[in-house]
Amino acid sequence: GATPMEMIIWNQEESQYDVPTSPFAIGLGMCGPVVAGFASDENKARYLPKMTRGEEIWCQLFSEPAGGSDVANLRTRAVKARDADRGDEWVVNGQKIWTSGAQYCDYGILLTRTDPDVAKHKGLTMFIVDMKAPGVEIRPIKQASGASGFNEVYFTDVRISDDHRLGDVGNGWHVAIVTLMNERLAVGSASGPDATELLKLARDTETENGPAIEDAAVREKIATWYAEQAGLLYTKLRTQSALSRGGTPGPENSITKVVSANKLQGIGSFGMDLMDMGGILVDEQPMDGMFQGAWLSSPGFRIAGGTDEILRNIIAERVLGMPGDIRVDKDVPFTEVPQGGKS
Repeated sequence: GATPMEMIIWNQEESQYDVPTSPFAIGLGMCGPVVAGFASDENKARYLPKMTRGEEIWCQLFSEPAGGSDVANLRTRAVKARDADRGDEWVVNGQKIWTSGAQYCDYGILLTRTDPDVAKHKGLTMFIVDMKAPGVEIRPIKQASGASGFNEVYFTDVRISDDHRLGDVGNGWHVAIVTLMNERLAVGSASGPDATELLKLARDTETENGPAIEDAAVREKIATWYAEQAGLLYTKLRTQSALSRGGTPGPENSITKVVSANKLQGIGSFGMDLMDMGGILVDEQPMDGMFQGAWLSSPGFRIAGGTDEILRNIIAERVLGMPGDIRVDKDVPFTEVPQGGKS
């Protein structure tokens, strides 16, 4: 029942403590607002309290191997069940990829294609899916860092009751857009070392010519990233002001992720360079391996929640009002869109 501004204040205060919030971030930041906005009253009462208490963990199932950054090109199908004795159900078959935290999630929001004979953005429908249901298979993906934060998820004849549908049949793209807007607000800035940590490293690092902080090139780099850090802060404050007036997250939130993800990658790389051979170590070296972690994780962050290219298109078209990209498949029935090199 709290306001968006109270949520921001809570998150700011909570960030000062070592609280394990990561497993719940997708549920509270992305799935929760969508369930609250599109689920039935019964499902809101069933799922939202346990979600907010951390008793159940959620994920979102959007991306697919054949779709890349084009979410609407998905092929996971949901068709109405034909066996009348099972009630009003949908049968889902397909595959999702890059699903964060799927291996420990209880539920997820699943975007499917329910009508392949209309334009790709118009034939989609969103559902709540039980991640422990028969037919759901989860395969963790090993990352460069050694972790497995992402997963492949396969659906084989998975049954979903129609009362677990989010929004109207065929209106899944609208629900997906609401999810993505909340995702870009929830993801926000890439977490990791910033200009402040880089400044400390430069002060503590000795080079052949003395402390790294006395090198003009090093100081210039830190100043550039500090300016970006300040710009991100004021962009966030503008978003918070809009929320305080009752607004909703808009496309301008794409700016934050584009800038912060690239900044994180640059700082991670530069920090490792400053440490010279020590940059290959994760333990027993300055800053507890945060620069190595940033360098390994930042490429994935530039993809998650929309690639740099997709977000720049959104900024150009929906924030700056520039002409849109030519999209030859925009109004073409999905069955007529060339797939896999076939026309």
